Amino acid sequence: MGFRNIHFIINPVAGNGKSPLTKEYLEQYFVNSFHHLSVKYSTHKKHAIKLAKTSIAEGADIIVACGGDGTVNEVASSLVGTSIPLGIIPIGSGNGLASNLSIPKNLRRALELIKNRHTVRIDVGRFNDKYFFSNTGIGFDASVIKNYESSERRTLTGYLMACLRTFRQSKGSEEIQICINDLNILTDPFMIFASNSNEMGYKLSLTPKASLQDGLLDVLVISKIGRFKMLLLGVLMVLNKSHLMKEVKSFQTKSLVLTNQGGTTLNSQIDGELHKVPNGRISIQIEEHELEVIVPENLI
Repeated sequence: MGFRNIHFIINPVAGNGKSPLTKEYLEQYFVNSFHHLSVKYSTHKKHAIKLAKTSIAEGADIIVACGGDGTVNEVASSLVGTSIPLGIIPIGSGNGLASNLSIPKNLRRALELIKNRHTVRIDVGRFNDKYFFSNTGIGFDASVIKNYESSERRTLTGYLMACLRTFRQSKGSEEIQICINDLNILTDPFMIFASNSNEMGYKLSLTPKASLQDGLLDVLVISKIGRFKMLLLGVLMVLNKSHLMKEVKSFQTKSLVLTNQGGTTLNSQIDGELHKVPNGRISIQIEEHELEVIVPENLI
């Protein structure tokens, strides 16, 4: 019988920082004579990447990311292209990928999934030399993440406040050239959004029809809009009907390239984490079925 060695990588400040996850807590849900648990805690950004690589070297059979989308991204990035399945215990704020995969927030039920080890392989997005699993973008959403990260409120209220602050700060952007599906588009965008999944987190979605297994990215190019239209877009996003705005152009593609005409640094977000691109050029593509993930048996 395999899959004895289960490594948990926990972000102790995820969500409200009050998760009960400890080795003693986790051992209640596993068979001590069969499962060997290893518990590691991340202490800073990108630390979970190092911890996951150490777990791979130590012969982990399953590596479980316990946190939000940022923690999941760091652990999953280390597992792309391997046969080691990723488990997710969603204790973060947004939990977009976990929600898309129907992984419950209830700890007992999420841990039962790890024991059952039913897996699927999902697509992975690549952003230059980095991976994303839910979505990436530039423009308004990147500015929201910038304001969200500077806030101490990692909640839906905090996210909405970051949206409001970004709305108030809204200003013109530089022209971006988009190469997508043999088209060259020059635009001054409100937002360019590329998604692998159908949820951003907090049950919000700009791409409700996106699939983690179709080998395609769902891309939205939203041209520059005024503040009234920004508010309208927010309402339509809650209703999963952002496509009704004429300023929203939708594409499905395997790849796209964004180039900042000014050549200056671009702010972007990757799975809800701020990322700066110094040369202003971004290559985004999909890599099919490159990550094995533990999910509920009735999901797919």
